[in-house]
Amino acid sequence: MILKSKNFEDGGSIPSEFTCDGRDISPQLSWGDTPDGARSFALSVADPDAPGGTFIHWLVYDIPGNVGELGQGSLPDGAKQVRNDFGRREYGGPCPPSGTHRYVFTLYALDTEHLEVANKDDFFEKVKQHALGKVELMGLYKRK
Repeated sequence: MILKSKNFEDGGSIPSEFTCDGRDISPQLSWGDTPDGARSFALSVADPDAPGGTFIHWLVYDIPGNVGELGQGSLPDGAKQVRNDFGRREYGGPCPPSGTHRYVFTLYALDTEHLEVANKDDFFEKVKQHALGKVELMGLYKRK
């Protein structure tokens, strides 16, 4: 699987537009070379460098299997979001308290069209049960 963004390179800096210092909208993402049998996709965005342990910025599931891109600040019809560690369902951009943090965008190809998800722990459990494959894109951000 391939996951990329028009807004930042893998291992590169995430522009402030996509962070708490800017418009705080989700970056564009596109993917391809997905496994046969993929019927939907799920996406997580996590900061493994957060002081209290991995901080979840965004969880999306039920992204239709015929979709191969998320535009800036948008989701396709049918996609659902789970409450993140900011306490909201929408994307919450990078906002590290100090230093440079890594932000890992993980796309999962799933063998089912729909998941029944109650919360973030449930999200990861269900995704693990149905994953055919996954791919990561990592960006960096440090507040100015």
